[in-house]
Amino acid sequence: MALDTSEDITESPITARRELLSGAITVAAILLFVGTGSAVLSSTLRHYFAGGGSTDQTLVIALLLNVALILFGWRRHRELSIEVTIRAAAEERAQQLASKDPLTGFLNRRSLAEEGAAMFVRAERRQKAMAMLMLDLDHFKTVNDMHGHAIGDALLRQVAVEIAAAMPSIALTARFGGDEFACAFLFDPAHPDTVERIAEKLISRLAQPFHAEGLQLHISASVGVARSDFDCPSIDALMRSADIAMYAAKNSGRNRYAWFDLSMERELQARNELESGLRAAIPRLEIVPYFEQQIDLTTGRLGGFEVLARWEHPTRGLIVPDKFIPIAEETGMIAELSLSIMRQAFVAAKDWDPGLSLSVNISPWQLKDAWLAQKIIKVLTETGFPASRLEIEITESSLFDNLALAQSIVGSLKNQGIRLALDDFGTGYSSLAHLRALPFDRIKIDKSFVMSINDNSESAAIVNAITRLGDSLNLPITAEGIEDASIEERLRALGCSKGQGYLYGRPLSVANVRRLLAEKRLLRHVLAADPKPATATGTASSTNPASSTSPPSSTNQRLAG
Repeated sequence: MALDTSEDITESPITARRELLSGAITVAAILLFVGTGSAVLSSTLRHYFAGGGSTDQTLVIALLLNVALILFGWRRHRELSIEVTIRAAAEERAQQLASKDPLTGFLNRRSLAEEGAAMFVRAERRQKAMAMLMLDLDHFKTVNDMHGHAIGDALLRQVAVEIAAAMPSIALTARFGGDEFACAFLFDPAHPDTVERIAEKLISRLAQPFHAEGLQLHISASVGVARSDFDCPSIDALMRSADIAMYAAKNSGRNRYAWFDLSMERELQARNELESGLRAAIPRLEIVPYFEQQIDLTTGRLGGFEVLARWEHPTRGLIVPDKFIPIAEETGMIAELSLSIMRQAFVAAKDWDPGLSLSVNISPWQLKDAWLAQKIIKVLTETGFPASRLEIEITESSLFDNLALAQSIVGSLKNQGIRLALDDFGTGYSSLAHLRALPFDRIKIDKSFVMSINDNSESAAIVNAITRLGDSLNLPITAEGIEDASIEERLRALGCSKGQGYLYGRPLSVANVRRLLAEKRLLRHVLAADPKPATATGTASSTNPASSTSPPSSTNQRLAG
């Protein structure tokens, strides 16, 4: 924490003037003492030994006052000396706090910029390159949230020790606050592998378990690396490049390092543009629901839809969710976006056939919100959509952080009649434990297994095992990623009850799904006008003009996946 030392700076000249005045008074008092003292002494001696007159009382009083003045001056000088010593120590302490991180003893951001600028100049003068490493701890927030700030601070101090040990003997180390660190050192530009070895050592050290207050803590680090001789005209540009590379390393999976290149900066600019546009797009309802058909594999009938998100951008056209959902999750916009999609989908589906259900995927970030169930129920109440027609899909990975909170949310949803599906089954951490811990109504097999079922024996074995598990637990199975009739036939033979994929058409907009349902006589006002029974089929051979007019999508991405 930097302290304001302006008061100390302005008072220093005043202190100097006080010391000068005190010194002058002391010198004058000593001179006066010598003068009056000698006069009094000589007069006294003449009085006692030569029979002279008595000492002048005025001189005696002057001498006593002079002695008092000397004593006062000495005391004042001693007080000023102590005050100056204390003030100097305080100024030194303030300067240290202003330049260093009090927790780790590393430099702070401002000091790194100042000392880094000097190192930057030395690198050019010595024909060396300066390496800048920006480091962000992965999962540190989880440690802080679970164990408290005292444990977090203890962990940061241990991390600082490991960083210092991994650095060359002459290196700058800094902490920018929170769990972000920076390191800088010189290296031979012809041997960048030196920097890579240091980065690898750093990542390896920080991936080891840490121990604090009897706890074993696990973190990792994402490291961005930049070099001064590659398009970095200043220390500020070098720090920014390393920062961009660090975020690239984090987005690539964490626990790794990444060298900066110009493509990262372009990607960052594009991401920032998307983030800015997304903040305006959600309230403007540019993020709209699309609907992917879910087909009963036994009868071939349309049973419902999975709700997907699409961004109908006014200038860039249709944007698929893998471009903006991660941004929404990182920035905290996912909750508003998800509830907006639900509201629009519920309103659109109110007059559909009551037998058609909606499946909505919940982001792992949303499951950290203790009020999630109440928010979903509120949207259902306001739109009038029946809770019994809603199925909430939860991925296995989202249950890993806080299973107890997930159980509470799921319990509230189930109490309202909402069904629950375990999505992407087989790709998470502990599938069987989750099936036992939460009251799921359905299992969804991840499309990565389904799409390769006819080409990969391991995928076929996994799908077969999941369907058998579903049978034994009396849980129906939905298969995602059905792209051709041979996969559909294989899944039907295995006993999968429901399927979805491009075999049944691309995801449909609200207008196109209404056109499809009108053709299949699955809109309630159509049913009222024509009492003929509905004979909806959703096989690939059925004519679907709405599907052909829907905008193409390169991925079959869920709302928050």
